[in-house]
Amino acid sequence: MSIKREWTTPITAGAFLILAVTGVFMFFHAAPGLATEAHEWVSWIFLAAAALHLAVNFSAFKTYLTQRKGQVLLGVFVLVLLISFAPIGGSGEPPFVAPLRALGKAPLTVVAQVAESSPEQVIERLKKEGLAVQSAQQSLSELVGEDVRKQVRFLKMLMDK
Repeated sequence: MSIKREWTTPITAGAFLILAVTGVFMFFHAAPGLATEAHEWVSWIFLAAAALHLAVNFSAFKTYLTQRKGQVLLGVFVLVLLISFAPIGGSGEPPFVAPLRALGKAPLTVVAQVAESSPEQVIERLKKEGLAVQSAQQSLSELVGEDVRKQVRFLKMLMDK
């Protein structure tokens, strides 16, 4: 079976479109719905499609790399990739993550106050969600782990009346 451009190009372009749009939303920390999850999973499709696209167009790619412009452009992107892994700058997290992380480490009594509920109501709702709550002094991070996204899902559930 030969790899065809008529498949690799539109799949690569479609995956790129999804990654570009969801990436812009993520950049502004405004990713709606499942945008972040779509971005993460579609990146695998994009990676596979790009690899197939490269395989189909390998002779053209080799030609680009024999030209100075192609070498410089690819070199710039490799340099940006290497710099992106350097431990410089901030934590890389949006500014709202620190307060959410703190709330996730707070006892359920504090979470209950923020949710305008009683500790008993919070414990009951968490137990209905399958969490093994033993005390109002436990925190969401103790119950669901350090994953802030998972903690936020439970916080949202507790805030929804």
